[in-house]
Amino acid sequence: MTTKLFGEPVQRREDPRLLTGQGRYLDDLGQTALAAAFVRSPHAHARIKDIDVSGALAVEGLVAIYTWEDLPGRAGQPLPLLIPHPALTHGRTAYPLAKDIVRHVGEPVVMVVARDRYLAEDACALITVEYEFLKPVVGVEEALRSGTLVHEDVPGNVGAHLVQEVPSADGRGAAEAIEAAPHTLSFRLDIERSASMPLEGRGVYARWDADDRSLRVYTSTQSSTSVRMAVAATLGIPLPKVEVIAPDVGGGFGVKIMHPWPEEILVPWAAITLGREVKWAEDRREHFIASAHERAQVQHVNVGFDDQGRILGLDVTILHDHGAYTPYGIIVPIITSTQLLGPYRVGAYRVEFSSIYTNTVIVTPYRGAGRPQGVFCMERTMDRIARHLGLDRADVRAANFIQPDQFPYDQGLIFQDGRPLIYDSGDYPETLRMLKELIGWDSFPERRAEAARQGRRLGIGLGCYVEGTGVGPYEGGHVQVTSDGRVHVSTGLTSQGQGHETVFAQIAATELGVPLERVSVVTGDTRRFGYAVGTFASRAAVMSGNAIALACRKVKEKALRIAADALEADPRDLSITDGVIHVTGDSRAAIPLATVAVLSNPLRYAFDEESRRATQFAGATPPDRPPVAEGDEPGLEGRDYYSPIRATFASGMHAAIVETDPDTAEVKILRYAVVHDCGKMINPLIVEGQIHGGVAQGVGGALYERMVYDEHGQLLNASFMDFLMPYATEVPHIETAHLETPSPLNPLGIKGAGEAGVIPVSAVIASAIEDAEGFPIDRMPLSPSELFDLRADHGA
Repeated sequence: MTTKLFGEPVQRREDPRLLTGQGRYLDDLGQTALAAAFVRSPHAHARIKDIDVSGALAVEGLVAIYTWEDLPGRAGQPLPLLIPHPALTHGRTAYPLAKDIVRHVGEPVVMVVARDRYLAEDACALITVEYEFLKPVVGVEEALRSGTLVHEDVPGNVGAHLVQEVPSADGRGAAEAIEAAPHTLSFRLDIERSASMPLEGRGVYARWDADDRSLRVYTSTQSSTSVRMAVAATLGIPLPKVEVIAPDVGGGFGVKIMHPWPEEILVPWAAITLGREVKWAEDRREHFIASAHERAQVQHVNVGFDDQGRILGLDVTILHDHGAYTPYGIIVPIITSTQLLGPYRVGAYRVEFSSIYTNTVIVTPYRGAGRPQGVFCMERTMDRIARHLGLDRADVRAANFIQPDQFPYDQGLIFQDGRPLIYDSGDYPETLRMLKELIGWDSFPERRAEAARQGRRLGIGLGCYVEGTGVGPYEGGHVQVTSDGRVHVSTGLTSQGQGHETVFAQIAATELGVPLERVSVVTGDTRRFGYAVGTFASRAAVMSGNAIALACRKVKEKALRIAADALEADPRDLSITDGVIHVTGDSRAAIPLATVAVLSNPLRYAFDEESRRATQFAGATPPDRPPVAEGDEPGLEGRDYYSPIRATFASGMHAAIVETDPDTAEVKILRYAVVHDCGKMINPLIVEGQIHGGVAQGVGGALYERMVYDEHGQLLNASFMDFLMPYATEVPHIETAHLETPSPLNPLGIKGAGEAGVIPVSAVIASAIEDAEGFPIDRMPLSPSELFDLRADHGA
């Protein structure tokens, strides 16, 4: 059996368990726990005048009712602003339970705990909250012109304002470069709201041990270690007394990187207060109106360019809707404004964004995290330039590419991690060549003409992107080899479907030369690993993968040193194959890794035949040396951390061929092609899966998914009856090819891949529809009815 598994398309190890119903999700836990439910505001903006709970007191099985006034100390304070930023001058966060004012439909006002969820919901229905209605603010443009404030102390509803500018090589600013350019264009683009919609919503289950004064919290999260710290700090519990565990998580996509949610504070607090286990599992309507959304932006573009389509100056102004609060800071618009540049050299660039409060659900990262908006802006700009000049859209992009010999390439901006936006590696011309070949770009005119003769409308589009991945500050890995020869790997970040159990095992198996089936992996359990950041920004493989590799190398170095003593050999002459350490080229002089694990731990007591070899009378250690050498420690295990100097930058290009029905305006995707570069691939099969899932999500964002608010701040489509998603019949077959330009920034040469599939899809489909219809497409998502109306507006 080979143990060089890095780069092999190994089948996902977690799938048999998950696909046969053996998963262990949040709602599978705590079957006998008390259940929590919440009274949530039905109004987008209102003052709480009175809360009358008397009607609920007679409900059989009621245990407790809590309002903001019941919350002690820090538990009653506003939730933390997780990521401060100098530009976020008016950051505001919610109370765990609304104090005086509610600012969006769905904000929690009262928590009820009862014997089961049904009784808790019954009690909620009998609680009366008296509100004084306030005028809601919906939409960023309305927020800017309205005299109504979402927060009375935030002028103009502007929470943050940031400008970044990079001059041209000759020192001109963007405005000057645009004015001097041979050609200029100005236009507006719109992206509407959408949301993550994981299979399993949020949920929390808490157990308090009054004797030990310790707390265990299970939560469906993307950041268990950070939830642990937040809970400990808010509830005043020493950190070592708090354990947080992420069980199987039924999808995250960004919504579960937000923390702590009010429920992640309230449920543990109730468990402590009542001395009982307490659980809450979000229902689907709650997820629509009380979790988080993303995407909504208005973009104003001014661009100047030459006769070849080279951008000489670009000025973009972005209005970003961040909803009622900013607990996750302004990461999304920062990413939009910096990743907008994609794989291109721009002569001069100025970007300005304002992040605006509205009386709607908060906005936090959703798969892609600001990049789909940025790519939509730049790729629509490229298509506008090509159309204006009558040039091939691919040629215009090629004219602006950063070239392979220009890496590392400094875009002159500050990225989301506070570090310079410096691309580490890539080959964009080759990626474009591969994509054109894969989709049949050059032969498409003949295909279009043949379709037209049949009365059919076909269009082709493409989109390019660069994705910052593997952002810091760090992740860690712990690796232990036990005396049965098994390798136990743990890391603090969580998994919610990405295949971490497989890829991390592949890394460990390759580094240690052991069979894959001998490796087990644990993620998201603070009992096993206490320091971590979280799973987001396509960072898991880069961060934890490299940390695990470094920890394995520590283990391997120690194992070879111990084995060298036993074999009377030089450690440099030893190798590990299939879990056996041997002299390179001579398998006769060998010792199992399991035996080395025994020898690494000098024992007083023999527990089994294997452990007898490590006891004090077994002669395992020379008599002139201590059993555990100075500076060493017992056991065959290692811990290490990976902390990058800056992010890695994956890249890719997508293309699509669509057909638009001449009568119904229905859009059908006939072909979809992806060329992706995530550096060295650990598991090509899992990379393919990530791309396929991302494209499916991107198709939803381009043609189906949107959150529709009315002027009163009511979400009009808060159910799967009205919030549309693509079925398998709407997701096309996805053709893929891969380019590997290793990152020089980390030991494994890898870049992230988790969000790549979703990032350019709206831009690609807009490009293809525009090509089919012959008029500009400047907003997404686009429904058949909207396309039908656009045809009428353009006389098509």
